[in-house]
Amino acid sequence: MTRTFTESADVVVVGGGPAGSATATHLARAGARVIMLEKSAYPREKVCGDGLTPRAMAELTRLGIAAADQGWKANRGLRIHVGRAQYTMDWPTLTDVPDVGYTVRRSVFDQVLADHASQAGVQVITGATVTAPVLRRGRVTAVTTKDGRSFEAPVVVAADGNSSRLSVAMGRHRIASRPLGVAVRAYFTSPMSDEVWLDSWLELWDGPVNRSHLLPGYGWSFPLGDGTCNVGLGLPDASRFRDVDFRALMTRWLATMPPQWGFSVDHQVGAVASAALPMGFNRKPVAGSGLLLVGDAAGAVNPFNGEGISYAMESGRFAAEQIIQALARGIHTRAADRVLAGYATRLEQAWGGYFWLGNLFGRVIAHPAIMRLAAHHGLPIPVVRQLTHRLLAHLNDQPGHDGYDRVINALCALAPKA
Repeated sequence: MTRTFTESADVVVVGGGPAGSATATHLARAGARVIMLEKSAYPREKVCGDGLTPRAMAELTRLGIAAADQGWKANRGLRIHVGRAQYTMDWPTLTDVPDVGYTVRRSVFDQVLADHASQAGVQVITGATVTAPVLRRGRVTAVTTKDGRSFEAPVVVAADGNSSRLSVAMGRHRIASRPLGVAVRAYFTSPMSDEVWLDSWLELWDGPVNRSHLLPGYGWSFPLGDGTCNVGLGLPDASRFRDVDFRALMTRWLATMPPQWGFSVDHQVGAVASAALPMGFNRKPVAGSGLLLVGDAAGAVNPFNGEGISYAMESGRFAAEQIIQALARGIHTRAADRVLAGYATRLEQAWGGYFWLGNLFGRVIAHPAIMRLAAHHGLPIPVVRQLTHRLLAHLNDQPGHDGYDRVINALCALAPKA
């Protein structure tokens, strides 16, 4: 019989991905005693595009991680493919974020962040599958694990991904009306591995171009600089693809790629894998009863492009800052509870309008003909192309320094909160 015992801390973080590690690191640096529980052992694979946008780079800088020192692959921006046309767009020069992106496999990236959290003083425990919260007077005060252990803290953070069993156990289910996308990816050995652009296809055909079905979504190829590329598809509404054979879909789409790029079964490394993309704040409330939700658990994925890493780390930073203030005010006091509730307000202020626009965008591109019309007639116009690039990648300064900033800021300000 497994022995039951309890460990205590100021904060228990459930999940050791980018959201959990960022939350834990910021907390530990501020002096909190933190336990981070991860069900797997590092390194472990995650289905992802493996791309770090300038927003993600800004968060890494705040964590004190220099991507250039890690040997990861740098990129300068996007190369968009629409029909036979190609458009290259550099990451913009902004005040709030750098003008460079990187790519790195999640198996590497997540371990770097977890190791960084450990070095900051976080007690990182792997092989700890959380099974249930422990409630006292309606608040979560501890969590139990599959092997019979208990970890208690006055504040618990759910960083356990899209399924977020901890959130569900606390009655916080996914909002069915909010978008849940799906990502499908595989690795290929390819001469494109050393490219300086992230490639993206805005027309997703499931067979020969113009002679098959045009699907809602987009395709990508992200060069990793190690001889391989992460190649995949992003589809905005997972409910429409429950019975889809993603391996077959990938094969049909990849058949439309130039053969010299090497995106064929003969060059595939590993299996095709898929995962859900919880977008646009699709689980609420994100704070309450002693529990805060960060990253995918909160549905903090960009509905425009499926990016989740930067928002995972940002939400972790926001949560950590609110928790530190709550601990200083005396946990379980009204003042502390108000501070913890303020985490939801911070997310809404930061991304509420933008995510609402993204949710609307997802409904629009569910009609591929509309997406194709906009791409073919809008992107050839340089101003439209640049505005679209910065809007979809969420790259704008606040306050704005140019017309693109001001347009994006105005749209986000006028939009309802997601």
